[in-house]
Amino acid sequence: MATLSSEPTSVQSIYTWYREGRLYVNRRYQRKLVWTLEEKQKLIDSILRDYPIPAILLAEKEGHYEIIDGLQRLHAILSFIEVSYCTTNDKIFNLDFFPTAKSHYESGDFATNAEGELLDNKQCSAILDYTLAASIMRNAADEEVNDVFDRINTYGHRLSDQERRQSGIQSKFSDLVRDLACSYRGDVSRLTLPLYEMPAISIDLPMTRHGYDIKSSEVFWVAHGILRATDLRDSLDEQCIADIVACIAGQKLISRSKAALDALYEPSSPEYSRIHAALETYGVEKLTDELNYCIEQILTACEQPQQTKLRSLIFSTPTTNAFPSVFAVLLIAFHEIIVSEKKIVSDWACLRQALDNIYDRMRPGQGGSTPDLRRQNIDVVKGLISRSFTSDPKISEKVYADHKVTDIDADIRRSEVETSSYELKQGILPISEDSRDPGPMLQKIPTHICAIANNGKGIGGKIILGVCDKERDAQRAEKIYGITSRQVGQKHVVGIIREAIAMGISTEQYFQEIRECISKSELSEPLKSSVLSSIDYNTYYGLGIIVISIRPQNEMSYLGEDIFYRHGDETRKAKNFKEAGNIAKRFH
Repeated sequence: MATLSSEPTSVQSIYTWYREGRLYVNRRYQRKLVWTLEEKQKLIDSILRDYPIPAILLAEKEGHYEIIDGLQRLHAILSFIEVSYCTTNDKIFNLDFFPTAKSHYESGDFATNAEGELLDNKQCSAILDYTLAASIMRNAADEEVNDVFDRINTYGHRLSDQERRQSGIQSKFSDLVRDLACSYRGDVSRLTLPLYEMPAISIDLPMTRHGYDIKSSEVFWVAHGILRATDLRDSLDEQCIADIVACIAGQKLISRSKAALDALYEPSSPEYSRIHAALETYGVEKLTDELNYCIEQILTACEQPQQTKLRSLIFSTPTTNAFPSVFAVLLIAFHEIIVSEKKIVSDWACLRQALDNIYDRMRPGQGGSTPDLRRQNIDVVKGLISRSFTSDPKISEKVYADHKVTDIDADIRRSEVETSSYELKQGILPISEDSRDPGPMLQKIPTHICAIANNGKGIGGKIILGVCDKERDAQRAEKIYGITSRQVGQKHVVGIIREAIAMGISTEQYFQEIRECISKSELSEPLKSSVLSSIDYNTYYGLGIIVISIRPQNEMSYLGEDIFYRHGDETRKAKNFKEAGNIAKRFH
């Protein structure tokens, strides 16, 4: 049974925990970073005035602390110390007064994003010495932590309806909704991660830029006008996904209402039991593949022949309104044609023409909220777009392929956080007009595979070919090859088709070059066979991407007699027995 102790703790000590990686966020029940600049500034002002602020609640877990309540407050305080914003009167924290933070800054652990007049020593001291009312739960089971979090947010009614549904719930349905939402937003990560990594998976809204890595304008929900940027803050994307998943997995359309959605998350509800039993039969991975493929087809239609927002395509009258209910109708219609009827798009021009102003053909009425009205609208969409499809007995090979556009985008974004598990390569040729020798760069692929495999037991990773780390490299590739790259997070997709053309070979031959490189290498087994069976290619908007998956290994891997490992985003060779021994310990 959990015990609770009160342990008032200074901000200075909390910062030390933060940078030691002892403050963790569990994404099963915690929100994203969502506070506005004004909310952060008010908190700092309260601390400078020595006003009381609400208590922080932590759960002790194997040497670190999970944040149960106080995520937004903690990040606001710690990010102010790391000079990510200024006070209401344009003053910033003075790092010279706090050597611990300054050393992390000089080591490159964070960058300062604000300018202003420095706070004086007395003010900096007031912040560092401020005592936070911290309570720590010890020996708490996950169920107890979930229950406490749920009760805290029920009392305060601070979460949106969908956040309250998802918070603390652990079931196949809620996990699937959460995973799909993270994938589509681009904030895929481990279930628990250090607090200092949260900015990398948090979303910057247009009017409240905080330097977070994911820009709302790049998230497909917002980029195509399906939702407003502010809707992401309230998890309306998850609400839309929950509705779609329930309709497809349950094989029965549900009402688009608060009551219907609440029932999906209430264990005592018959709907909860029905949907979970249906999902158990349907299969989580199967449904995930189907939704990803269908969304990819809708987005591809928006690219043919030129890029157009889905909102601009389906509405005849310009609008800024969000349309999640209409998107749900479109996606379910695509799913029924592709998956149920086993058809594939055969005429993209025809499909785009059918989608043009398609909303005018639907029946409005409370967003098409009742099952009967939703069915009528789905049938209208199917009737208009079906002539763009043709039967394909091999459709399953495409639908259930390893990597789709949404998967690749999620992996690229995830690489910015989990640097040791991902290696991004622009290709196998140097970005040069006269270079045609892939040999040197091909030889590096087996070393990266070996290094990622040695991250430890149960830890996998990926190598993605066709992605530039730096914008200047993407610009050079554009100039040399005459392509247009696609930005995903901080990375730039340039693809590998350009290299295949430059080498005078087909994409199939290029793909085979990669396979032969791995096959002829001295990678140890079972690693080599595992990798060879999981190399995948995706056309990715005509640019071409190759994904090499490294599945988790149960023992240390070798490349000949050498052992490679990852140090951050670098691949290194073990130099002595001590380093090799440390790697071997990861598998014990």
